[in-house]
Amino acid sequence: MARGDQLARQWTIIQSLLASRTGKPISELAETLGCHRRTVYRDLEALQSAGFPLYSDQEEGRSRWYLIESARQSIPIPFSMTELMALYFSRDWLRVLENTVFHEALESLFQKVKATLPPETDRYLETFRRTIKVGNQPHKHYGAFRETLELVNQAIIDQKVLRMEYFTMSRKRRSRRKIAPYRLWFFDGTFYLIAYCYLRRDVRVFAVDRIRSIDLLDESFSLPEEGVVDGFMETSFGVFRGKSVHVKIRFAPNVAGYISEKTWHVTQKLTQLKNGALIFEADVAGTEEIKHWVMQWGAHAEVLSPASLRQTMQLETAAMLKCYADSDKSTVDN
Repeated sequence: MARGDQLARQWTIIQSLLASRTGKPISELAETLGCHRRTVYRDLEALQSAGFPLYSDQEEGRSRWYLIESARQSIPIPFSMTELMALYFSRDWLRVLENTVFHEALESLFQKVKATLPPETDRYLETFRRTIKVGNQPHKHYGAFRETLELVNQAIIDQKVLRMEYFTMSRKRRSRRKIAPYRLWFFDGTFYLIAYCYLRRDVRVFAVDRIRSIDLLDESFSLPEEGVVDGFMETSFGVFRGKSVHVKIRFAPNVAGYISEKTWHVTQKLTQLKNGALIFEADVAGTEEIKHWVMQWGAHAEVLSPASLRQTMQLETAAMLKCYADSDKSTVDN
């Protein structure tokens, strides 16, 4: 039996006993949980061992289980087991946001919830914490951009225009922009700002860590419909934007399973071939990031269309081959 299932069962038992002042017989608990009576006995013993104030009493030849009356007020449980599990999981996952207001707010919420739980419940949930772990993720250290994030977030809420100095990575230069901030977008370990740029007269995406300075203006704007911003985010394969294009990629049989088990894009269409290969199709806003994605799969992925992307891949692979062509070349420049 999975550890998570066991924890969920035991938490359901606690909630059932909290809700009843007349106790619960084993048969009723077993029916509620959908398991055998022996399983319920084992769960009750585990809860008693963990320190929960449970006891049984014989009534009309049947054992009924109770929660000690004096303990009821000391076990406020405003959350379900699933909700508490999600809170523990998100706390670990959001460590990438350390030193930001978002991480501190979550930590504050976590501590408040924890303060409402008696020691035995807290120890019980710590057992769950050890059963699931979030792996390290690529991320940036946003402590240095704390004030920028807070200012941008407040400007979005108040619908106020911002003026900023922004460093564009591709052109390696700074420019001054006036923007109407629509939404903060956390993607692939990076905070992005979706905003209307008055300079370009279009909606653009800005990396928050490339904002060199920012000021709040006494100028208001109106947010577009929510679907407009959602659509802007969904059509891109990542954060890069470009002209909408239909892409078609063939994946070899040995990686087809990895492709088919995930949703990579909202418009994707997968076609299984008789030889085990897989055809991936999607309508994406620009091909820059899908190019990098295809390259991750090496020779196991082949762009079939559009011709422009196929040619780009040919040039990229030729350049890579040139880098490795000279086997005598030192791997470290002196």
